[in-house]
Amino acid sequence: MKALLLSEYKKLDVVEFDEPEIGDHDLLISVKACGICGSDIHGYDGSTGRRQPPLVMGHEAAGVVAKVGKSVAGFKEGDRVTFDSTVSCGHCFYCRRGEINLCDNRMVLGVSCDEYRRHGAFAEYVAVPQHICYHLPASIPFNHAAMIEAVSVAVHAAGRAPVTLGDTAVVVGSGMIGLLAIQAIRLAGCSQVIAVDLDANRLEVAKKLGADVGIVASEGNVEEKVRELTGGRGADVVLEVVGATPTVKTAIGCAKKGGSIVLVGNLAPHVEFPLQAVVTRELSVYGSCASSGEYPACIDLMARGLIRVEDMITATASLEESVDWFARLYSGEPGAMKVIVDPTR
Repeated sequence: MKALLLSEYKKLDVVEFDEPEIGDHDLLISVKACGICGSDIHGYDGSTGRRQPPLVMGHEAAGVVAKVGKSVAGFKEGDRVTFDSTVSCGHCFYCRRGEINLCDNRMVLGVSCDEYRRHGAFAEYVAVPQHICYHLPASIPFNHAAMIEAVSVAVHAAGRAPVTLGDTAVVVGSGMIGLLAIQAIRLAGCSQVIAVDLDANRLEVAKKLGADVGIVASEGNVEEKVRELTGGRGADVVLEVVGATPTVKTAIGCAKKGGSIVLVGNLAPHVEFPLQAVVTRELSVYGSCASSGEYPACIDLMARGLIRVEDMITATASLEESVDWFARLYSGEPGAMKVIVDPTR
């Protein structure tokens, strides 16, 4: 089969690769769409340490079942499917509690680190266990289905927030996850959603997708503007989807006394943290990691048109074309958001 191989850092090659073997409980998926994630871009240059070459990356995908293991039930050849990026064991303490994102034996598709190597879906075929797979309705095209993994991250984050109907939310960061989080937190019950970003164009998209107000972070005091919009109090809930010191500080500054902050962004391993502000204003801080069983809800929300992804898809590329797209995304292509790789092109 053809695959996009990270041969060395900043070097991708389309190569002939062995078709994955499947176990008794696995599915072999013919990949129809796989999104280039920000984590793939950061792995491209080795900065995260979680994409050690040689590796076939890619974890946001959908396709058609090509083969089934002999013990598989509920799936057959020809089924349209998507699958979680997290390969959970199903047996550990956390899996048995339903907290699959915290699995003690967790692996992620398209990741190689010191602990494991799991080739991903930038290839014609990928093998995945059936317990992380979900049937895909015909109404969701494959390029949209490749966004379900990202949607699940946003929906999980919204679920971590203690929202009361009518609350105000601030979403700091209007990249792809931020735009999805805006939609998810609105569905969770917030009546006012405020988007914050440095890019005015992204904020226009944010308002198109459900934000009531967009605040350009470089134009004045964000926290002051949020207080003006909330009767002087601040937001009930703030979602931070960047993961850097300035945006974490902004998120905490936007919260009302007794409010909640959900940290979703994971750009930097360490940030400066305004401890006294959190303690003296009695803020609640929640971490949010990946997703934990939200896939069926996400598929339903997308099928009903309640979460929209079309405006976030910049381009669809073949495996060969994706080599150039990786370089362009890595260099910060203006206006680019989500590029979908189609290995069948």
